[in-house]
Amino acid sequence: MIEYLDSLEESDKKLVPLIICPGLSETAEEYLDLLEAVLPRRSIILSFRGRGKSDTPDRGYNLTEHVSDIEAVVKQTGISSFHLFSYSRGVSYALGYVERHKEQIQSLIIGDYPPEHRAMPHDWPEDYINNYLIPYNRTANIRPEAVWGIQRESAFINLNYMSLSMPVLVGRGKLQESLITDTDLDRYKKMSSNITVKEYFQSGHDLKGSEKKLFYTDVTDFLDTLSE
Repeated sequence: MIEYLDSLEESDKKLVPLIICPGLSETAEEYLDLLEAVLPRRSIILSFRGRGKSDTPDRGYNLTEHVSDIEAVVKQTGISSFHLFSYSRGVSYALGYVERHKEQIQSLIIGDYPPEHRAMPHDWPEDYINNYLIPYNRTANIRPEAVWGIQRESAFINLNYMSLSMPVLVGRGKLQESLITDTDLDRYKKMSSNITVKEYFQSGHDLKGSEKKLFYTDVTDFLDTLSE
């Protein structure tokens, strides 16, 4: 079972809905403020496998399985055309979905992550669990079994061979911690001829820190400028 939150009852049915793909250890609940920011547009936020209230399988943590989580939510909600928001590692899952279902995507929003699916180092799980999840009380957000599964099964896949025909918004931090380099940005520009770039000069990778309001405003404005 893949958990998702849906603002259907509060939404304007005439607006194209938005699906939100969180980052590595994030849950659907952590994007309720984005859901509220884009109202009356319908938003559907999922928690990927091993996160939040979604099931935690013993195996199945490579790109293909995470893409299947998005597919399950799309099928469950019955939508066939939508905007797709993604942040951090959720970007690679979203790109994997776009590769399979490009005809469904009205626009793609990319939050500070390069066009690739990354393998994780052997020593990553213990460091991530002991120095991040436990100290910051996030073990309920992503289970250790999922962390180990991601390290064990994830393979590097370069996704910049894709051609993105839909409008694309790329948001990236300008501080050292950003995960989108100038080279990565050039890769995105080669993938899309209809790309908007927003840069956040007080942010590194975390676009939802001090500049979250600006980031969400840019997302909302981008969606509102597209023809419905």
